[in-house]
Amino acid sequence: MSQQTESLAILFADISGSTMLYETLGNRLARELVVRCLGIMTAQLAAHQGTLIKTIGDELMCSFPNAEAALQAACDMQDAVESGKPGDAMPMYIRIGFNYGEVLHEDSDVHGDVVNVAARITEVARARQILATHAAIEALPPELRHRARYIRRTRVKGRQAALDLFQIGWLPEGGDRVRPGNPADRKPEGLEEQLVLRHRDQHIAVNDLNTTATLGRGAGCSIVIQDDLASALHAIVEHQLGKFYVSDRSLSGTYVRFDGGDTLHIVGENTMLRGSGAILLGRPFSDDPAGIIEFSAHLAPASA
Repeated sequence: MSQQTESLAILFADISGSTMLYETLGNRLARELVVRCLGIMTAQLAAHQGTLIKTIGDELMCSFPNAEAALQAACDMQDAVESGKPGDAMPMYIRIGFNYGEVLHEDSDVHGDVVNVAARITEVARARQILATHAAIEALPPELRHRARYIRRTRVKGRQAALDLFQIGWLPEGGDRVRPGNPADRKPEGLEEQLVLRHRDQHIAVNDLNTTATLGRGAGCSIVIQDDLASALHAIVEHQLGKFYVSDRSLSGTYVRFDGGDTLHIVGENTMLRGSGAILLGRPFSDDPAGIIEFSAHLAPASA
């Protein structure tokens, strides 16, 4: 087994909302569209000296010799999916994150902190968004750095140190990109987004200060559910880049119902929590169980 260290740009490109795609279209058709979308993304690698490391479900992991090549490939991937319409009438979007630095190259795979960070920032990216780390931006030629717009300093799952994250502009001026700092998106000064979780007499707020809440049967969880189908640590709710996610850590899955009627069943995955609704651990809502956890996102005074 050959091992060597080298500096590479590592990029992850993920199909956004694929769980909903499978639930809406069924396994066979959804998989056909996912494979088509992955093919469109993979086709952009050769022009930028990119190497496909692996495909992980609905996600690509790639390497590039430098940050410039990764940035150009990321923009071309977004543009190709946008114009290629792999879902035909069904909208399909991707989210991308990339990082740059020293990795351990072992046979045909790569490992290390640079890889882990690239994967984590992709998880918090929005559909149609490209995120990059400060290390990746510093490695760009000066004439390309203007395409990076600082978002914020934040923590990502599995990493203690905070990261400076940047968004890469890829649409032409006048496109429908939502830019950080757009007045329409600014929160009133002194307020922040928070998500309140409630179950009977238990409640907890997830926000910039308290970024994580655990859900499950275990006594140490933030919200404890007395249900034999709930795992000791069943799910985790997290605040990342101003958005809220619930991640399932169980075998039976987590059910999420949004006000308005949409219901998801996630197993070993995460989904964004928006507005208000309810969460169930291991049971469908049709069981009419007593373990419902209500959630509601709203603006509140900023944490001290």
